Amino acid sequence: MLKTHEQAGPSSVGALGQPAGTGLIGNLQGRRSVLPKGGAYAKVSDAVISASAGAAEAELRVARLKANAQSKNWMPSIGPSVNLSSLGGLAASLLLEQALFDNGRRKAERAFASADVEVAAVSLSTAMNQRVFEGLSYYVNAQRARAQAVVAQAAAGRLQEFNGIMGKRVAGGLSDGSEQQVLNQRVAEMQATVAVDLQTEASQMAQLAALAGQPLGGISGLDALPDLGQSTAEPLAVVKARGEGARAIAQAQMQLAGLKFGLSATAGLDDGGVNPGVKLNGAGLFNPGAKDNIAALQQTGDVVDRQTAEAAETANRRIVALQQQKANLASRQAQGNEVLRQTAANLNLFTQQYKVGRRTLLELVGQYDAYARLQRDQASLGYDMALIDLEIARDRGLLVDGARM
Repeated sequence: MLKTHEQAGPSSVGALGQPAGTGLIGNLQGRRSVLPKGGAYAKVSDAVISASAGAAEAELRVARLKANAQSKNWMPSIGPSVNLSSLGGLAASLLLEQALFDNGRRKAERAFASADVEVAAVSLSTAMNQRVFEGLSYYVNAQRARAQAVVAQAAAGRLQEFNGIMGKRVAGGLSDGSEQQVLNQRVAEMQATVAVDLQTEASQMAQLAALAGQPLGGISGLDALPDLGQSTAEPLAVVKARGEGARAIAQAQMQLAGLKFGLSATAGLDDGGVNPGVKLNGAGLFNPGAKDNIAALQQTGDVVDRQTAEAAETANRRIVALQQQKANLASRQAQGNEVLRQTAANLNLFTQQYKVGRRTLLELVGQYDAYARLQRDQASLGYDMALIDLEIARDRGLLVDGARM
């Protein structure tokens, strides 16, 4: 059977000026951002929200206006009526029509408009969370590039020191020019890595400035977010599926009511006075396919339930996958830290062996270059995990306070 949703009285507008419905708007407004107050993330978030063009907000306002208009559809309709009276002549009158029995069609219209507002509200929340996520992604990637550049700059400086030593050895005849060329190449490669990192940082910050409408300098560091794996906040994709389901059910109720018997009282006012009448409605009264149409519409509730369940399953699988990805990164980081520790120990050993003449300068340089690149790669993993935390918060709609919408 077609499932119904409880609606408020003749007018489906709540005390806060929002159409009563499935409670999705209250759910969204009750959410609180997980971004730490006053932190770097919050500063980026405030900037990108302030610069938003507000297209989704405009859509929500339009939906609210439509819902407010539909909330008065229980009242009689009054409008002009123009008919052919005789050979080519026109007769104009004023027609008043009041539904006496409509199988819940007007109530369904109010429910549809209310659900439309809720869907628009979810779209607004999704758009705002996505916008904040994009801004924070630019910021995190810029911070990653900056951290990697610091490692690469230190390595380039150290390699340049080794290059100076090699130059003295070549000048003294202890090494040949080929070793100098190899070391020059190592230095050039590390300097190129520094340049790429600095360019990446500048590019990400430029995109963030374009999104925020202003440069965001003087911000640094990452903020720790709470573990959202077991959060009770329903993913926005599921909330939207429920809102769209409520709207689909209301639409089916409207169509179902239109196929059944309906009755309206009419009163026409013209030069001859008031002409009362009764109007019979029902598109399916004499339609041979009406029975099948009604049966199909009555299955809408089951279809909506299945679609909502699929949306919940998909959203939950995505969050689980993100959590597993983060766990894998944490494992890689722990293993990488151990490898980095061992590499640092080997580098110290190579240094001691070089000082006593058991290792060549190029062997020491090769070991140091490997250590520096591993250190640079290791620095990136923490930022990958930070982006995953932000993705989960975005999917759950927890990057923006609901009260701001």
